[in-house]
Amino acid sequence: MAAARAYLDWNATTPLHPAARAAVMAALDCLGNPSSIHAEGRAARALMEQARADVAALVGGEAENVVFTSGATEAANALFRAGVSGCCGKDIAGDLRPMVSAIEHAAVFAAAGPDAAIIPVDDRGIIDADALDAMLAAGAPALVAVQLANNETGVVQDIPALARIVHDNGGALVVDAVQGPGKMPVDIRALGADAIFLSAHKFGGPKGVGAIVFADSRARLARAFIGGGGQERGQRGGTENLPGIAGMGAAARAVRAAREAPEKMIQLRDEFESRLNRLAPDARVVSENAPRLPNTTLFAIPGIPAEKALIAFDLDGVAVSSGSACSSGKVRASHVLAAMGEHDWVKAGAIRVSIGEATEWNELERCLSSLERQLARRSKASAA
Repeated sequence: MAAARAYLDWNATTPLHPAARAAVMAALDCLGNPSSIHAEGRAARALMEQARADVAALVGGEAENVVFTSGATEAANALFRAGVSGCCGKDIAGDLRPMVSAIEHAAVFAAAGPDAAIIPVDDRGIIDADALDAMLAAGAPALVAVQLANNETGVVQDIPALARIVHDNGGALVVDAVQGPGKMPVDIRALGADAIFLSAHKFGGPKGVGAIVFADSRARLARAFIGGGGQERGQRGGTENLPGIAGMGAAARAVRAAREAPEKMIQLRDEFESRLNRLAPDARVVSENAPRLPNTTLFAIPGIPAEKALIAFDLDGVAVSSGSACSSGKVRASHVLAAMGEHDWVKAGAIRVSIGEATEWNELERCLSSLERQLARRSKASAA
């Protein structure tokens, strides 16, 4: 019997948590429409509102400020294209110009549009706060989008400090918190963000569901992003995806209960990087001196291009990636590494290993064994 594969791509998607699976199945058997007033409808509504409360609790918010979406991509599009109101007394359709950091997810760039101002980062992947301040001071108030943690490098930003800069300049801040839950504490009030958005499948929930969480009950989408029957307090039309929402709520409860997971991931990540450096002293671990998620290692080794490495890892039963998974399965040069000014060989060879609460050391050992074979092939080719 073939050995089980090593799944080391948790930043792309996580395994479905058993509690989330059970919640999805139970919701599939719930007959009612959440908008119906009869007993069946009220039962469906109760499931949905419990999930809304659980998602809010995951990020220190209030249930009334949660808007369910089909995922983080829709959330980003809604925030930029429908606009926000109740934040600084303005909405994007009027006075807020779009501004995003140079390392945001491709979905945020697309949502903000081609005219969005780009905030630079330093060579560690940290947002240049002084540049942000100057850019905000030079024009009209902005709707600024910043990741809490980068999906490729794992770098964590100082969101409270950035929020103060944005608010001092009359702008609003939305935070892509997709990579946070399950890996680090996420508290919307402590962050100082006006809104954050989440994707369930990044923390053990089902694919195809996410949420916007506003910090204040006065803040909301300026208009419905999807017109319809007035669901989600008039901010997103269409009958709600009750099984997905119930699964997201159950995953949120499970994440809150798993207090020890980040510490375990730190130990595994640090041991992996130590072994990696012994195995390949010329390896570069990107952003190793910056604040990072406890589960993410992005590395490159001279002479081992990412495209060939990914195939070799896969044939050896190891699932890793070259960065973001949202590029139609293609291996592309990373805009994140380009913004950081990384060397061409790093951009061409970057491999991301991202682990989770269920990862065991033998999976990382399998990854290192595969890499050792790749290094042997590199040496053989160099000697030829």
